Amino acid sequence: MANMKLLRIALAALTANSVSAWGTGPDPDDVRNWVIIKGLLWCWLAIVGCVVIHSLVLWAVRYIRTVSCLNNNTQRYFARPTYWYGDIKRYFLDAPLFRTRHHREFKLSAAIDVGTLPSRLQTTFLVGYVAAAIAMTCVSIDWSKNRIHIEEQLLKRTGFMAVMNMLPLFLLAGRNNPLILLTGITFDTYNLIHRWLGRIVVAEAIVHGCMWLAEKVEEGGWEAAAVAEKHGSFILSGTIGTCAITAILFQSPSIVRHAFYETFLHTHILLAILALAAVWVHLKDFALMKSFIKGCIAIWAFDRGARILRILYRSGFSTKADIEVLPGDAVKITVKMPRPWKFQPGSHAYVYLPAMSWHMNHPFTVAWSDEQDEIEYEKGLVVSQQDVLQMKKQTMSFIVRRRTGFTEKLYRKADQNSTGRLTTSAFVEGPYGSQSLESYGTVVLFAAGVGITHQVPHVRELVKGYGNGSVATRKVVLVWIIQSPEHLEWIRPWMTTILGLPKRREVLKILLFVTRPKSTKEIHSPSSSVQMFPGKPNIQALIDQEVEQSIGAIGVTVCGVGALADDVRRASRMWMGKVNIDFVEESFSW
Repeated sequence: MANMKLLRIALAALTANSVSAWGTGPDPDDVRNWVIIKGLLWCWLAIVGCVVIHSLVLWAVRYIRTVSCLNNNTQRYFARPTYWYGDIKRYFLDAPLFRTRHHREFKLSAAIDVGTLPSRLQTTFLVGYVAAAIAMTCVSIDWSKNRIHIEEQLLKRTGFMAVMNMLPLFLLAGRNNPLILLTGITFDTYNLIHRWLGRIVVAEAIVHGCMWLAEKVEEGGWEAAAVAEKHGSFILSGTIGTCAITAILFQSPSIVRHAFYETFLHTHILLAILALAAVWVHLKDFALMKSFIKGCIAIWAFDRGARILRILYRSGFSTKADIEVLPGDAVKITVKMPRPWKFQPGSHAYVYLPAMSWHMNHPFTVAWSDEQDEIEYEKGLVVSQQDVLQMKKQTMSFIVRRRTGFTEKLYRKADQNSTGRLTTSAFVEGPYGSQSLESYGTVVLFAAGVGITHQVPHVRELVKGYGNGSVATRKVVLVWIIQSPEHLEWIRPWMTTILGLPKRREVLKILLFVTRPKSTKEIHSPSSSVQMFPGKPNIQALIDQEVEQSIGAIGVTVCGVGALADDVRRASRMWMGKVNIDFVEESFSW
């Protein structure tokens, strides 16, 4: 009785608002479906709200810890763990799905990558959401009725669910997703959720189409279905939309994305546009459901518009990039920005090089940012302070490892010049993301290969902050794993700058591990604070040693291959609940 009363109230409210919004007017199934959709939306809002609150609490804790430790060299209070929260991190928040494997790729061969395993937290959310989607699809369906009635109810329900899930699907796909800033969750995680939301939408769309087809065939045979396809834009557009959405499922597995990424990306966008347009036509008589499609279009337009504005504001039309070939199959890209911008460690930007690929852009971590003077004095002419400021150019530098596709073409283009240098037009979209480690008394940074680009800005920021007393950090340990000593050339000028900073010897220790040295003569330690070793490091032993000698809270971060990230995660988790330690992994997957 209570359910019937709720249904009558909802029906009356919807009828009062707009009877025509449903096309032919609402029926009990429509109202019930709309109530379920609103319930799912409220669930999304509740989840986002909880994560935002958690993010704000963590921000407040880190801010208080930073301020409290500026003049505190022992930081004993902040070294003590919150035991229950440490266990939650160890067994849930930072835990891999099973034992240790999380970001280490599953490979069928050196060229075929089939993806990674989600974490325990990610898996819990994904399984919970899939279960909720199935439950909301099946709830309140009258399974005691005849088959035609059940098919009709499932037809409507899956249509509602598919359209509703398209809204978060488009939101989480964007680079300018506001939830990244609000929740502190990385684009990498949102991209994972986006992929699973897409699979849910595909499943719902297929069931929706199959229910219509079964109903139509049962009524008048396959001929009736064919006639409906030919003579009605409503059915034809629905079929096109379902086919486009299903095609996305088959062109988006990890093997395809990683092996043919540029082809995948363009096909993915075109199919998404086709699906959106087809569903728009399909819902022409359903104003309320069409509002979700309007929301998807608005989200897509906002993201694309924000990207264009970022490019125009940061780059203009006269930005140049200097490309220099480096030893060890890498290039350095230095972009002279026409406008100054506030650099923060952990940032990345998308670089467009029209001479290499007029339509493609690629994300790279900003390894260094500096000011460059371009002042020309003419015959003793006095230059004003304003002119000096206008002639200062800020640069962004990226280190790019030679792989396949775009990076291979970029390397070959620069290497063809006798000087190993190339200057070309460029556009930069960003910066995106940032990361602060200034609240930790001890910071341990792990990097493998080109992953050092993520850690160098942190080292500079923390060492400078220690020198001027603006950070809580009292100890910084950089562990860099490289294949050959020639890779040191990638960051040599930047490390020279860092090693020349005031009080650097008091706070910074660098450990270099060369896994494939040509001879033992290549391995030598310049000083006690910069040490070089042959072979791979014992990650657990390194973290154990630094934890035992730590000051205050400990921050451990890693950027590199999946196997290294998993090893650092495992070693860090062993200490969670025993000391105040946080683990942060920097990764970017497609």
